[in-house]
Amino acid sequence: MFKKILVANRGEIALRIQRACRELGVKAVMVYSEADRDAKYVKLAEEAVCIGPAASGLSYLNMPAIISAAEVTDAEAIHPGYGFLSENADFAERVEKSGFQFIGPTPESIRIMGDKVSAKQAMIRAGVPCVPGSEGELPDDPVQIRRAARAVGYPVIIKAAGGGGGRGMRVVHTEAALINAVQMTKAEAGAAFGNPAVYMEKFLQNPRHIEIQVLADKHRNAVYLGERDCSMQRRHQKVIEEAPAPGIARKLIEKVGERCVAACKKIGYRGAGTFEFLYEDGEFYFIEMNTRVQVEHPVTEWVTGVDIVKTQIMVAAGEKLSFTQRQIEIRGHAIECRINAEDAYKFTPSPGRITMWHPPGGPGVRVDSHVYTNYFVPPNYDSMIGKIIVHGDTREQALARMQTALAETVIEGISTNIPLHRELMVDARFMAGGTNIHYLEEWLSQHQR
Repeated sequence: MFKKILVANRGEIALRIQRACRELGVKAVMVYSEADRDAKYVKLAEEAVCIGPAASGLSYLNMPAIISAAEVTDAEAIHPGYGFLSENADFAERVEKSGFQFIGPTPESIRIMGDKVSAKQAMIRAGVPCVPGSEGELPDDPVQIRRAARAVGYPVIIKAAGGGGGRGMRVVHTEAALINAVQMTKAEAGAAFGNPAVYMEKFLQNPRHIEIQVLADKHRNAVYLGERDCSMQRRHQKVIEEAPAPGIARKLIEKVGERCVAACKKIGYRGAGTFEFLYEDGEFYFIEMNTRVQVEHPVTEWVTGVDIVKTQIMVAAGEKLSFTQRQIEIRGHAIECRINAEDAYKFTPSPGRITMWHPPGGPGVRVDSHVYTNYFVPPNYDSMIGKIIVHGDTREQALARMQTALAETVIEGISTNIPLHRELMVDARFMAGGTNIHYLEEWLSQHQR
């Protein structure tokens, strides 16, 4: 096991990794920007290093600063959390060339999965079901593009090969709009991701967003930890997640999970990863793989009893997975609400000082947050300030616990999206389960404030 790990991320995930390190008896070095000087994980740190000013590009995304912080503190490994650097193959490579262990997949795996075209081709080879679409990158020839769209069938979605975070996508309903849409997406992709390549997929009308969590070690062992439903989202940003997914047959999940495990073994994957699927009419369609631990990992931890972050560190240190697929059982139901510092309905960011913070408690309630009373939420970063996660024996019990937890939560001084969560938890359609990825945006358009 490592003696010392450098944590190269911020917010509640930095605190989460710090906790996992404490449990493993590993020292954690926390890096922080000037804006995060008063963060909880910095105050609790045995060792902390300021790596630059508030701007992300000069601190949390500054690769030389992070690597030199690891050098001066004698860390053996670097945990990238789930920020941009966790899926940056160049960073993983630089870390390993500098003599540190990168806690995550190999740079090769990140590259394969980071390019959506090569990821899809790897999945097809491993027998993972994929969304019908172009065989690879779209050519420049308009005739070939039109031919591909006719073969797939309208509506189609044009996606950036190097995209992520819900950017670099365009839905096309008619042939007349096709070529212009492809050219615009190419230009955007080149500007945003430094890669103008785009591909085409069938645009599913009524899909749910289902994820399969995997863990793999360096000894070619891999397991999947059931699934999550992340369909409650707006502008491709998740708002509520739950596990297991309501109303999907276990046999179907098992079949897809086994394919994901086979794909991990085929590409020599290591660490934590997530296969993202669209699910419609009893069919799964692979869309992308996230090569990192994700925000919503606690719902999977709670229904499987596996500590994902701890296991991720252990496999990076070369240890074998301590459990087999047969030992993984899904118990009860878990729901997570992302708490953001923003207007609940307009979603405008709301940084500032938290004058009162009272988190919820009670049986089956977990709060992952780095905020506290008098904490100042900086305006420089993502608006997420924490997560409320609940677990119950049944989905009904989990929903009741979440309603209670949200009613108990007090955050004063800034606006948060808690009022939105309170409404969604008693929404009849959500309570019934199985809402699609468009449901929340439609709901918001009908509940304008």
